[in-house]
Amino acid sequence: MPANFRRAREADLGLEPGFADNRQRMPETPETPGTSGAPVYRRILLKLSGEALMGDQKFGIAPEVVARLADEVKEVYRLGVQTAVVLGGGNIIRGVSAAAQGIDRVAGDHMGLLATAINGLALQDALEKRGVTTRLMSALEMRQIAEPFIRRRALRHLDKGRVVLFVGGTGNPFFTTDSAAALRANEIHADVLLKATKVDGVYDANPDRDPNAKFLKSLSYRQALEAGLQVMDAAAVALCMENGVPIKVFNLKVKGNIQRVVLGEDIGSLVSAGRD
Repeated sequence: MPANFRRAREADLGLEPGFADNRQRMPETPETPGTSGAPVYRRILLKLSGEALMGDQKFGIAPEVVARLADEVKEVYRLGVQTAVVLGGGNIIRGVSAAAQGIDRVAGDHMGLLATAINGLALQDALEKRGVTTRLMSALEMRQIAEPFIRRRALRHLDKGRVVLFVGGTGNPFFTTDSAAALRANEIHADVLLKATKVDGVYDANPDRDPNAKFLKSLSYRQALEAGLQVMDAAAVALCMENGVPIKVFNLKVKGNIQRVVLGEDIGSLVSAGRD
């Protein structure tokens, strides 16, 4: 790409000079992770639950929370990290909950998948207002508001420095958005799947119920599956295990944690091949 054209494009996107070059040359594994100030990942898949968008509300979307998340994603974006996001819809409706109230499970799951699109639109709007170029891609056909998910197109968007927001889950009932996150992470060859939660990482028991719950800094996929730990659902963990995609679990409530994880700071829990 000619230098003058590249600089004009970066200016249009509101990027720092040299953004495109830095993105292409970024080392995948700095010699001293967390101390060099350089990202340790080239491409990430961030999983955000619908509940993360509620804040202190019991339902819906909290604008101030969406704004904070957009700010944090922007900071990662400005580092040159190719960023994709999978959103849940539990802040609006969950298929399992709808089924418990008498709604057909398939219909309930489809309602939940539509809820993820609402959340995606909210985050897209907040990001675009901050000068971050995005693309909203859906596993369900809704061409008026989102592109259909096409893997090669998603990869092209990432290569062009756009934040890609994946909504609509896998497009199928009976699959969680955790499974969708694992699927998309594998499809786009993400270096890591970042699972944002409301606790510091993975524990051997529910820390909200058991004060003696032990924090696990690292564990293998098989340990997570055999112990039934609430990292992600079993299908998602198994898919990451099969293809060697590490899962980093961290506390989203701490401001700046997304960037800290990307820079390699020693926070959260890492689920990887390890030693089974």
